[in-house]
Amino acid sequence: MIEKTATHSPQVRNEYINRELSWLQFNARVLQEAYDKKIPLLERLRFLGIFSNNLDEFFKVRYATIRRIEEAGKTGRSFLGGFSAKELLAEITHTVIDQQAYSLKILSDIHRELKKENIFIINETQVTRKQSQFISDYFVKYVSPAMMTIMIGELDEFPSLRDSAAYLAIRMVMAKEDDTFETKYNYALIEIPRTIDRFVVLPQEGDKQYVIILDDLIRHCLHNIFGIFNYESISAHMIKITRDAELDIDSDLSRSFIEKISKSVKKRSIGDPVRFVYDKNIDTETLQYLLQKMGIDNTDSIIPGGRYHNRRDYMNFPRLGRPDLQYEPTEPLPIPGLSMQGRLFDKIKERDYLLHTPYQTFMYVVKFLREAALDPKVKSIKITIYRLAEVSHIASSLINAKKNGKDVTVQIELQARFDEEANIKYAELLQSENVHLKFGVKGLKVHCKMILIERLENKKIVRYGLISTGNFNESTARLYTDYALFTADERICKEMNKVFDFFEVNYQIKKYRHLIVSPHYTRNAISHLIDIEIKNKKAGLPSGIRLKMNSLADYKMIDKLYEASRAGVKIKMIVRGICCLIPGVKGMSENIQAISIVGKFLEHPRLFIFENAGKPKVYISSADFMGRNLDNRVEITCPIYDEGIKQELLENFEIGWRDNVKARVFSAKNDNAYRKNNKPPVRSQFAMYDYYLNKLEVN
Repeated sequence: MIEKTATHSPQVRNEYINRELSWLQFNARVLQEAYDKKIPLLERLRFLGIFSNNLDEFFKVRYATIRRIEEAGKTGRSFLGGFSAKELLAEITHTVIDQQAYSLKILSDIHRELKKENIFIINETQVTRKQSQFISDYFVKYVSPAMMTIMIGELDEFPSLRDSAAYLAIRMVMAKEDDTFETKYNYALIEIPRTIDRFVVLPQEGDKQYVIILDDLIRHCLHNIFGIFNYESISAHMIKITRDAELDIDSDLSRSFIEKISKSVKKRSIGDPVRFVYDKNIDTETLQYLLQKMGIDNTDSIIPGGRYHNRRDYMNFPRLGRPDLQYEPTEPLPIPGLSMQGRLFDKIKERDYLLHTPYQTFMYVVKFLREAALDPKVKSIKITIYRLAEVSHIASSLINAKKNGKDVTVQIELQARFDEEANIKYAELLQSENVHLKFGVKGLKVHCKMILIERLENKKIVRYGLISTGNFNESTARLYTDYALFTADERICKEMNKVFDFFEVNYQIKKYRHLIVSPHYTRNAISHLIDIEIKNKKAGLPSGIRLKMNSLADYKMIDKLYEASRAGVKIKMIVRGICCLIPGVKGMSENIQAISIVGKFLEHPRLFIFENAGKPKVYISSADFMGRNLDNRVEITCPIYDEGIKQELLENFEIGWRDNVKARVFSAKNDNAYRKNNKPPVRSQFAMYDYYLNKLEVN
């Protein structure tokens, strides 16, 4: 029987939970989804893949940052939640080893459940003669041409291993009569090809379906690869290295910004190793040989793992024609009153509309741009881009608009973490079509998501805007919950234009009456809104704060919320990921409650609600309460003026707050305990879809 939570919980020190350890607890919540037997089997595998992918990115970025602090001889206690960098590295490694072991138990449990469904994931020792012939043919036709095999024992210098690539470490014990090598033991590395699906579906036999992992398919064919040598025995064990992903952008003024980012991204492949994961069953001699050759010592995070690495590939496990083992698909709904057939501009001019993906279709955003590209009255389109889909209708719409003579300006963030290469390609594509490109503001990432369209109506320019909490990405819009506001409200659109002006002339700091813009105003504006709630509470007026976000890690903002709690202001928070605030502590945060919802979709919107003496102020935002969002990025927090949309967002928050199926409670215990109460079960993401379905029926 698998326990419901991993045994190791991060420690709490002082008034905050450490950011890195809080993030690891978020990933533990992802593991809880993989464990949950009420979730369809193939979806549980997907959550295991998400867990592994998250962990890879964590080591590339966060672990690497802490290690640099430690190597610089600094403790970092003041901003590491009471830990020294050295203590934190040890705590992270301890936690990750525990979580990895837990994930392997879950995977083993899922394999047993799959067998009950006549789905068998077999290894090279379980292959039948008939399957062996299929595998051999498949290997020769697809795998062998794509495979890289390196005889490392024969090299003077150990090759640089690719970041996050999976390798089979081969050890051959040579026969006495073999004179090819001077040594009895010889080693090789096989890089698992990334261009081939990790899971190979074998021919079905009756009702039974068989899948072999590419690693085991290669193991089955080792003699095909190394048959030219005379060996007594051969073994293969998986290893993987994770490298520091920090970009080091050079200051060469003669190089374009695209060239600088491109060069920096390529350097990632030779970044310092920060994690070495290996099959715990590997023989000691091979492990020590590899560690010595790679120069990995005890200062690096060395993680014993299972037989297979890069379990992120489980996100793309074949569906095998088994819809009964997957989430029931839900068709994205239309926005009431906003037809995909008519002209969007006419409707948006009359009133604001809110899009809530994936419950409602992202195609409204595509149509917004497609319509602008074709409309003769549209004169200009301005857009900020952070992440795009691999095949982007957004990009093609912008190119279409340019070909139709529109003035198109694209602010594209080339430093969007792990999307740099994709954004460089899109930047080059847009540049080749003569689209006007902007590459942000020096020292700041542009993280806000907005589109501004200018249209000539009755000889006057009328602006139409779209402000989103998430990326203009068709792929993630099917998986991430996000808000997007369509508006022609001149108060908002005029100030959106100011932000675009700031990209052009960024030494001039603009003033805003409606939008709250980082890095110049967000911290003070949010603090002021909290102060108003404190003042109203003391005056006996209605007060309260409701916040929904991805991460809460800024200590000054946490202190402000603690101050409000001590004044008696009731605070409810839905925080998906990092939460460094500790709720429910007497004398500090007893008036704060916080939950995290992890479920079918990834919760991504930021929603801020301030009671304001009974006249709530409601905002959607691209910014979390993290130092980077408040001080080092261009972000937009947008007020909601339409009373209908304001009510919709208030109801949205309450649906999430009532969740008692997928909600976990934040507390000083930091143990990811599920919320338990005697109320009827509410699974908020399913309830949210029903909410919008009901809106359609009412209208």
